[in-house]
Amino acid sequence: MSKLKRTYRRIGTMLDCSRNAVMKVETVKKWIDLCADLDFNMLMLYTEDTYEVKENPYFGYCRGRYSKKELKEINDYAAKQGMELIPCIQTLAHLNAITRWPAYRDHIDLNDILLAGDETVYELIENMFATISQCFDSHYVNVGMDEAHMIGRGRYYDMNGDTDRSRILIDHVKRIAEIGKRYGLTLCMWSDMFFRLAAGDYYKGDAKINEEIRRQIPDNVELIYWDYYSDDALHYDRMMKAHDKIKPGAWFAGGLWTWTGFAPHNAYTMKASRAALKACADNHVQDLFFTLWGDNGAECSKFSVLPSLFYVSELAKGNWEKEDIKRKFQEKYGISWDDFMLLDLTDSPNGKECGYIINSEKYLLYNDPFLGLMDSTLRGDEEEHFLSCAKKLAQVPKDRAFGYLFETQEALCRVLALKAGIGQRTRKAYERGDKEALTAVMDEYQVLEERLSIFYEAFRRQWYLENKGHGFDVQDIRLGGLMQRVRHCREMLLDYLAGRTDHIDELEEKLLDFDGNGGSFSNEPKFFNCWSENATANVL
Repeated sequence: MSKLKRTYRRIGTMLDCSRNAVMKVETVKKWIDLCADLDFNMLMLYTEDTYEVKENPYFGYCRGRYSKKELKEINDYAAKQGMELIPCIQTLAHLNAITRWPAYRDHIDLNDILLAGDETVYELIENMFATISQCFDSHYVNVGMDEAHMIGRGRYYDMNGDTDRSRILIDHVKRIAEIGKRYGLTLCMWSDMFFRLAAGDYYKGDAKINEEIRRQIPDNVELIYWDYYSDDALHYDRMMKAHDKIKPGAWFAGGLWTWTGFAPHNAYTMKASRAALKACADNHVQDLFFTLWGDNGAECSKFSVLPSLFYVSELAKGNWEKEDIKRKFQEKYGISWDDFMLLDLTDSPNGKECGYIINSEKYLLYNDPFLGLMDSTLRGDEEEHFLSCAKKLAQVPKDRAFGYLFETQEALCRVLALKAGIGQRTRKAYERGDKEALTAVMDEYQVLEERLSIFYEAFRRQWYLENKGHGFDVQDIRLGGLMQRVRHCREMLLDYLAGRTDHIDELEEKLLDFDGNGGSFSNEPKFFNCWSENATANVL
């Protein structure tokens, strides 16, 4: 492996402040200090609607949006630390939160996609740029525009009929670029929509590039190649070369995996990042950053990927020696690398032996005890693994800076050690008509309620240490609903055992495999990160 010995123009991170968890200003400052100390010089704040926009009171309403004063404060603090703060917004898709308000009903094409070509949409975007120009020193803005796959298929189609969707996108990009020029801004945008137009498919590094599409990219627009899903340096190399054919100088965005539940994925992050950084060096990438998304609830603390953050900073400096990196990590933070990596829950089904991302700590937490939608993923050793995680996490010395992370994960693992198989044990005892076994299981539900309460308090403390209060209402709904459901299941068992009812409807249902294989269960952990489809088969 060749050494990485070069200096990037920009290297930094991107904090997702749009998926319910809006970092407190003081927490962002803490993150800036942490990153500046590692020689990062750029930070993006990803804000879909979570920032103040002139004449748009419903934009980010009740979502913890940053005021202009707060953005200026963060910008000025970053500047003092030698860090460029770049706004990261959305000007096409991923604006689902505003679609609930009548004020934006006419702005929407379909789903969360803005109506391209509509003048009121460009007035809204103009106001977005006004906020940016007032609050940020950087002359760059990330305007998003990713994953708008259904552009032109909704209200746009009703108004204009069947239209070449390439033309819709290109015309929209040109309008945004014109607005940017008026504010003296260079726009960078996620590349997937343009890449699909130019190459036919994203992540297809050997595709032939459409020259017509390439020529349509405005001169003040730069592309961001984002990729978090491979540990193959050759894959990244091919994609970077393909981007260079579309427009030279593409940025690269990797991922510090914080977006699949309560646990981070440091181990996978480092495998992917090592391959990506090798390709960045070989392709002379000048600007790169690492995203910390918060999909489906933002349960995972951004600080839990500190090993990954430190790791990529060392790679970027040319240090590829894992053992040396681990030693330096402990010297800097006063906690061992291996101890911090316990937050990955490596002794659980999330462990490294799978070779890919799974998030059983989330879907088993919300798996309904009676419906058992995720029971088909159980291997039978979950109790042992989660209990092992809890014991190891409990032994980690609790430092002032990060001790709360270990307390939260320990409490979660103690919940999961009991809860992961409680539904399966309930169903088996019920199907056998074994009331003695059901009585024993019913007692477990009481213990589970107590453990859930402890976890809730730890998680609430973690949330409020890092984030604004907005967004925790979702956690209250989810965890509060789970605690009530566990209590209700216990009460149903009590009624059944007391003879007040002769059956339990949910336990009469024959279980099917979650992946659609009927009664042929996979008995393997998986990745599934949608609470609403995890917790129930019914409509939320």
